[in-house]
Amino acid sequence: MLIRRPYISGIGLLLAVMASSPALSTGATQQQLADSTCSVLRSAAAATPGQGPMLLPSYPNLQPGSVRALENVAFVYDNALAGIALTACGDTAQAKRIADALLIAASHDPTFKDGRLRNAYRSGAVAGDKVELPGYWESKGNYWSQDPYQVGTATGNAAWASLLLLTVYDSSHDRRYLDGAVAQLHWIQAHTLGTAPAAYEGGLFGYDNAQRPQHWKATEHNLDVYAAATWAGRETGDAALTQQAKVAGDFVKSMWDPTQHRFFVGTLDDGKTLSRDKSGLDAQVWPLLAFDSHPADWNQVWSWIDSQHRSGDGYGYRRQPDGVWTEGTAQVAAGLQASGKPVPDPLWQVLAAQRSASGMLYATPQPRIATDFAIGPTSTYADFFYYHQPHLGATAWTALAAKGWNPLAGRPIGHAEQAP
Repeated sequence: MLIRRPYISGIGLLLAVMASSPALSTGATQQQLADSTCSVLRSAAAATPGQGPMLLPSYPNLQPGSVRALENVAFVYDNALAGIALTACGDTAQAKRIADALLIAASHDPTFKDGRLRNAYRSGAVAGDKVELPGYWESKGNYWSQDPYQVGTATGNAAWASLLLLTVYDSSHDRRYLDGAVAQLHWIQAHTLGTAPAAYEGGLFGYDNAQRPQHWKATEHNLDVYAAATWAGRETGDAALTQQAKVAGDFVKSMWDPTQHRFFVGTLDDGKTLSRDKSGLDAQVWPLLAFDSHPADWNQVWSWIDSQHRSGDGYGYRRQPDGVWTEGTAQVAAGLQASGKPVPDPLWQVLAAQRSASGMLYATPQPRIATDFAIGPTSTYADFFYYHQPHLGATAWTALAAKGWNPLAGRPIGHAEQAP
């Protein structure tokens, strides 16, 4: 049965629940993290000139030349997280600026006219109706260099953009944001739906003249689609969105392994064969945030998380991790809250210890950690790493966890849907 929420904005709901529920009282470290991460996100947004649309750099304090492909790059996923976190922090105006930039980017792509969002754009204030794609001039060879992943479109990133737009719609009641969120879900439906099993594939990779579809199906991407389509379907009453949520949600449910009590990360490139060896921390935690109700045995995933992903008092991305993944450790803190479990103070302390001189949190305290995944089909090895760099995504996830906010549902963690 479809249950609708009362007509109350997410941020208003957060304030009301925090005021009335002693169970949401926070410890000192958690409260300090909430204050510090909200403060640095507000400062980063306010530092972008003007009051108009803007995107924040994902790695704002890179040493020049250190990782050139990341300089002045605003990943859509990181910015969606930052906008949702700013909403949880009470700054809906800055969240709206990010959402406005994504609406412009989707409707004014330099090549494609199908409403897609790229994985990344150039950070900064948006001038006019043009959101620049990332890239730089390579003097050795005299050519404009772009990253084939950054200019592609991953299904999960488009779904996270939809979640931000829904969050801003919830606080503003401006129909443009709901329409924008639905448009991204329609793009996903039209361009990434795969069969046998039915689920949403990885998206498109590559330069504009040679984009190729990614046929693997990720548990994480389908979680994102499930969450966004469920929310958008509830707001619009559109049966097609409800069906889209069912397709994605059924795939996620099928990825549960009842013998090992964990989620498979998805399929291999053929879109059918299960990827059994790898494990991604996000694919284990996010189902507890995305689904209002789920099978009781999903709660047993915590034994897998602790045995396979723990790194000291924090958690790493891959199985038997080579270090702490700050973003994922914050996701664990959020997932524990959603499961009604206490978050150990040492976990909050691990997150607090990642604070850089700028206030942004490091992606990892290690020089580099591995994920066991490749960036794209042109990679010759598992080249997707996180580095010891201040990171917008890590900071935003920590703010969300510390504020007790569920970005996949648009409400305080643990606050179940209530019928009006």
